[in-house]
Amino acid sequence: MWLATGYTDMRRGFPSLALQVQEVLHKEPLSGHLFVFRGRRSDLVKVIWHDGQGACLFTRKLDRGKFIWPSVAGEAVTISLRS
Repeated sequence: MWLATGYTDMRRGFPSLALQVQEVLHKEPLSGHLFVFRGRRSDLVKVIWHDGQGACLFTRKLDRGKFIWPSVAGEAVTISLRS
């Protein structure tokens, strides 16, 4: 799973988010990995994923609260489970 640090324009669909994955994260959007993007207000995320047969775009909007996001810009972010 890869997090796009910073904010992303949530009007974007799969094609433009996949382009961002290629140009900014330097990853292959059709690799089967999950790529997660957060909106400016931090209450909306979009996830793109290619399952080998087609492109998937998932959206999650919180009714209250915000998604916690790393403040690192331009670096890879490791995600791990806490025990």
